[in-house]
Order: sequence, then structure tokens, then C-alpha cells
Amino acid sequence: MTYLELIYKAGPVMWIILAAFLIAMTFFLKKLMQFHRDEINVPELLRGLRNTLQRNAIVEALSLCDNTPGPIAKLLGAAILAYQNGGDLRSAMDDVAVVEIPRLERYIHFIGTVSFIMPLLGFLGTVIGMIEAFEATRISSGMLPELANAIGTALITTAAGLTGAVIGYIGHNYLVARLDMILLDMEKAAMEITSICEQQRNLPESRKK
Repeated sequence: MTYLELIYKAGPVMWIILAAFLIAMTFFLKKLMQFHRDEINVPELLRGLRNTLQRNAIVEALSLCDNTPGPIAKLLGAAILAYQNGGDLRSAMDDVAVVEIPRLERYIHFIGTVSFIMPLLGFLGTVIGMIEAFEATRISSGMLPELANAIGTALITTAAGLTGAVIGYIGHNYLVARLDMILLDMEKAAMEITSICEQQRNLPESRKK
């Protein structure tokens, strides 16, 4: 029996499981591509910003941030702009974080939710199939082969739901780990750029180039 035949045989709940799985995988790939685009060499960027700020090349530092993708570069750019204008660096970075962190977290909770409900959908399909099987037995006697076939069909949704949940949970946990790494890099970058800017502010005017 082919996979397509199994899907048709398992009934409407199987189509719901399949649709939920495809949607979750679509969002997973979308987040994966987003994290890949946003991935940068943070220490290298910070070294470049330190060098430009030590030369008091604010425009060059802002340009470097603008030309670098991802939320960390936006965070650093906001801090440098606040430094240039004599503002509060932490407040400027918090304003950026309020926008960027929800963008990073988008769809991850949805993937986790879908992964959680897929086994429940599988069990629902099994229960519906078992009800139909025992109803057929009640109506007609001598249907053991048909009963076994109906129970086997009902169990297909359980297997599909559990398989989808395992894949979904792995994908969800991977995205959460990537998200945690990005947030940690954002926090480290925020501390580093604050230190750099404060050092520059404390320099006497005669030493600023």
C-alpha cells in the first residue's frame, strides 16, 4: 500500500494532520532562512565599529551597521546614533529590541503548538475509526477481518500524528536554540557597544580624532 493510499484510507483527520504538518514545515523553513540571513560575525563587526569610533568616524560606523543584515546590526546602529546625539544608549537599544525580538520569535510558538496537537489529532482519528469499527461489529456478526482492517486503518492516524510531532518538536527545539543564541549575541553586543561608546565619551577632547 502506497503512502497516498494510506492517506485516503485513514479518512478526513489524516488530511488535517497532513495540512498541519505542511504548514508547520513551511514556517520552519521560513524561520530557518531568516536566521541564516541574520547570522553575522558579531566579534568582527564590533572590532570594525571600535576602530571607526576610535577615529570618531560616526558616519562610517553607521554605514557599517546599515550595510550589515540582522537585528544585532540594527541594535548597534541605534546605540551609535544615540551616542552621536548624546542620548541614552540603553534606551535606544531597548526600542530596537522591542521591534526585533518579536520578529525573531514569530511563528516559533505556532510550530510548537502544531507539534503538540498533531498526536492529539492522531488519537482523535484512531478513536473515530475504533468507534466505526465497533459499530460495524455491533450491526453485523462474523466481521472479524473487517474489524481488524478498520482498527488497522484507525491506527494510521496515530502513527502519522506521532511522526509529525517528533519532526515538529525537533524543528521547534532547533529554532528555539538558534533564537537563544541570537538573543545572547544581542545582549553581548549591547554590552560591548555600550562599553566602547562610554570609553569614547570619557576621552578628553584633545585625544578624540
